[in-house]
Amino acid sequence: MSKKLLSRRQVLAGAAVASAALSLPRSSEAAQKAKQAEPSPPASTATKPAGPVTLPPLPYAKDALAPAISANTLSFHYGKHHQAYVDKTRELVAGTDLATKPLEDIVRAAATDPARVTLFNNAAQAWNHGFYWKSLAPSGGGAPTGALLDKVKRDFGSVDDLKKQLVEAAVSQFGSGWAWLVLDADKLKVIKTANAETPLVKSLKPLLTVDVWEHAYYLDYQNRRKDHVQAVVDKLLHWGFAATNLA
Repeated sequence: MSKKLLSRRQVLAGAAVASAALSLPRSSEAAQKAKQAEPSPPASTATKPAGPVTLPPLPYAKDALAPAISANTLSFHYGKHHQAYVDKTRELVAGTDLATKPLEDIVRAAATDPARVTLFNNAAQAWNHGFYWKSLAPSGGGAPTGALLDKVKRDFGSVDDLKKQLVEAAVSQFGSGWAWLVLDADKLKVIKTANAETPLVKSLKPLLTVDVWEHAYYLDYQNRRKDHVQAVVDKLLHWGFAATNLA
């Protein structure tokens, strides 16, 4: 009887040991799986700029130019269109001799290379837009002062005559483009350019500009380009920026 009981106890003890032995790898396996299931630290989503071409920050808040230019228009214009020109420029110069060049140099180099028309269009538009944002100010409009005012009176007769020429150039530009106040040698002129064309490659010194691509005004003015241009010229033109460029 004693032998039977001992035998039974031995069997039970053996079974317990076996069960424990089997449970060990399972616990280890479960722990390993749990460890594998732990989320990894999130990877950084920041991207390093490809060379010096980047989207410059706006010099004012997106609602600062309202009501002449709404925050909605500025958000799309700057955050979508300008950003797209910058991104495409960076894509096109990556791995080329222009990859580390400043934007102005890229525009000038592409302007004389028939194989780089697409690059010119995007780089010039990126540059034009960066210049355009600086041509506007929340407290803009009014009239220039100092040396710029003297040249305006000499070359246009009056500030009002200059403004009329700017409005006429901007409104009469067929299709997309820009109206510019430029310095040609020592003489102030108003010119207009189509699409991405820029005085940067025409031996002219740009002083300020008005954008008449439809994306600059259509959300606010629809087809009323003249109303948009008049509002920009009367309320937003940054004469201080023009004076700085003249100096």
